[in-house]
Amino acid sequence: MLPEVRGAAAARELATTLVRWWRLRHRAGGIAEDPRQYNDGVKIGPIDVPTPVILAPMAGVTNAPFRRLCREFGGGLYVSEMISARALCEGNDKTDKLASFDVDEDPRSLQLAGVDPQFMGQAVRRLVDEGRVDHIDLNFGCPVRKVTRHGGGGALPYKRRLFASVVGAAVEAAGAVPVTVKMRVGVDDEHVTYLEAGRCAADLGVAAVALHGRTVAQLYSGSADWSTIAKLKEAVTDIPVLGNGDIWDANDALAMIDQTGCDGVVIGRGCLGRPWLFAQLDAALNGRPVPNHPTLHEVVPVMLQHAAGLVEWFGDKKGVREFRKHTGWYLKGYPVGGELRGQLGQMQSLDHLGELLARLPDAELPEENWRVARGHTRGPQVVALPDHWLGDPDDDLVADQAGDTAASGG
Repeated sequence: MLPEVRGAAAARELATTLVRWWRLRHRAGGIAEDPRQYNDGVKIGPIDVPTPVILAPMAGVTNAPFRRLCREFGGGLYVSEMISARALCEGNDKTDKLASFDVDEDPRSLQLAGVDPQFMGQAVRRLVDEGRVDHIDLNFGCPVRKVTRHGGGGALPYKRRLFASVVGAAVEAAGAVPVTVKMRVGVDDEHVTYLEAGRCAADLGVAAVALHGRTVAQLYSGSADWSTIAKLKEAVTDIPVLGNGDIWDANDALAMIDQTGCDGVVIGRGCLGRPWLFAQLDAALNGRPVPNHPTLHEVVPVMLQHAAGLVEWFGDKKGVREFRKHTGWYLKGYPVGGELRGQLGQMQSLDHLGELLARLPDAELPEENWRVARGHTRGPQVVALPDHWLGDPDDDLVADQAGDTAASGG
């Protein structure tokens, strides 16, 4: 029987204790074991990342409470949500909140998006001068319409001179703070940009490049093409190349490194509802037995800790609302009835959450659901672009100043 939950502080204290117990219990377990050692770590400029695993920025997900939870499970680099360079320059309150970190968060890693070199340089300079960040990642991979239709995200690398200007402005303004780039293969199969963009970014002084092996047009459909990551690794040899796309469990990470030679992996949808994936990755990349997936009763304290963290960070009303979407991800693949799932998706408070979770049966995650997809599965799409965007790739005019504000919050 689970203890009664009374308030955010009590829920977090209880959940933290139970999560630590889970990690100890599962340290000697294993869903797979590989005798090879994959982990040489990765350096992002002056930052040593002992386990070469990076949390991908995800809008509405990778806020400070979620990053804190992930850090408890394993080593790595945990990046904030994507925020708008222009909104940061203009002092937008929502953006400032998104750009906030836990007091003990180290390193502080933040992702910026923007279409204008001037705003990008100004935003990076402000963050660095105020001592707010240790690492800046630039988003050139976002596929959503509200970003690409203004020439941002995954659309921007096609304009190679503009891309170089934005990256160069960030690197120059950052000084000793490392800047990295995350991108997609290209706009679509006819407009592939990743090799040229990767080489350009490396020449401009970025500390690493990360590639999601899909085009913007694919969105999240089909399978990620890991061969593009291998080709980028061959083309960019003097800085780390990181791979992203379809890493649902620890064995996927080992397979990506085997097939591509990449220096580390970037985890996005794979950790939705499964922050313990970082413990499994940490074990796998260091040649240790991989912890088992938790039973449903072991998932409960993780959910409580996550929910309590969101309430502390955002307040009762917004924190509860933010956690609702996570309940479906946490329970994905487990044998839980539709009625209870629906009630969890409408939970009203931490006390209500505790009452509902107490009704969960205990059950293991069926093996056939170890790699079940979570998060977005939409696509393919017709990419929304500014008028005449696919004309001259050397045109470096900013398509639309609204592109910087459109990216706020991802």
